Amino acid sequence: MSVVTSQKMVEVSTVSLDDPKLLSKEERNDFTSIFQELVHDLTEASELRDMPETNRWLARVLQFNVPHGKRNRGLATALAYRYLTPELHEDNVRLSYILGWTVEMLQAFFLVADDIMDGSETRRGHPCWYKMDNLGAAAFNDAILLESSIYAILKKYFREKDYYVDILDIMHDATHKTIYGQSLDTRTGLQRQMETYTLEKYNAIVKYKTSYYSFYLPVALAMAMARITDPELIRQAKLVTLEMGHFFQVQDDFLDCFGDVEVTGKIGTDIQDCKCSWLFVMALSKANANERKVLLEHYGQDEPAKIQLVKDLYVNMKLPELYHHYEEQTYNIISTHIQQMSPGLPKQLFIEMLGKIYRRSS
Repeated sequence: MSVVTSQKMVEVSTVSLDDPKLLSKEERNDFTSIFQELVHDLTEASELRDMPETNRWLARVLQFNVPHGKRNRGLATALAYRYLTPELHEDNVRLSYILGWTVEMLQAFFLVADDIMDGSETRRGHPCWYKMDNLGAAAFNDAILLESSIYAILKKYFREKDYYVDILDIMHDATHKTIYGQSLDTRTGLQRQMETYTLEKYNAIVKYKTSYYSFYLPVALAMAMARITDPELIRQAKLVTLEMGHFFQVQDDFLDCFGDVEVTGKIGTDIQDCKCSWLFVMALSKANANERKVLLEHYGQDEPAKIQLVKDLYVNMKLPELYHHYEEQTYNIISTHIQQMSPGLPKQLFIEMLGKIYRRSS
């Protein structure tokens, strides 16, 4: 069994984040190639082989929804394991890639469901899955298929491992918290009680809807696989990754309104969907009486002129400048927290995760 030397840890102050390196091109290719094996496991090698029609459909659902994003969550899982274990054996590297793909399946499950609920038009530059072949609400069953695929893969590859129960608990917990956050986000948009869109509500939505599964989950799974159980190390990793998740969602909210559709691959809908977004919460907190009246009368409306009016108001209130100040300030705060981490955690891992999202445009 061959052994790969773990990457050397580098202090925050000595690293440039201009072009952060996650995994080598060869390692990323290895990660990518495993996906097709997992599709085979879930369809042709499944114990449900006597349902060929459904297996063919599942293969299509997987191929369309899982592998075409940036794969940051899956790659972060593999990267985290690489940094958290002193020696990397080939079989465990492969398992870390498989574990990463289960996080990508979870992401796909959430996105398919989220697009249906939000009535989104595009995802990753293509029509949303529920828009394909006029699937409509029936596509929600495909979201459930994606979620169930996670546990089929975990059972096949990890059930003999002593950390199997731990990764199941972590995956279930992250899913549970994300669904809670999604519920609050969805009900807030449906109720359209915009006066209640406070920073406290926004923080709760973001923490549970985005931060847990997008940033904490990959690291938590890798820590379980590396048998790191120290509560203090877990606490520190959770603190920093949840901060990154909040940072990421604020960026997402800004890009939903001001991002280039050709770059983001998604047409923003937060304004017409009456989302409790960072931009709206900031605008409402800064607005004078007239601006507040305009916001409350025009936000959540699906008419292009009203959507543009809200965007123009954001610009007049200098929210893009406020966002860029927030981005720099938050980046510095998270960087400081990384520097303060215990020696038992590889700071370079968190540097690279932060560098991946810093000043992103998509």
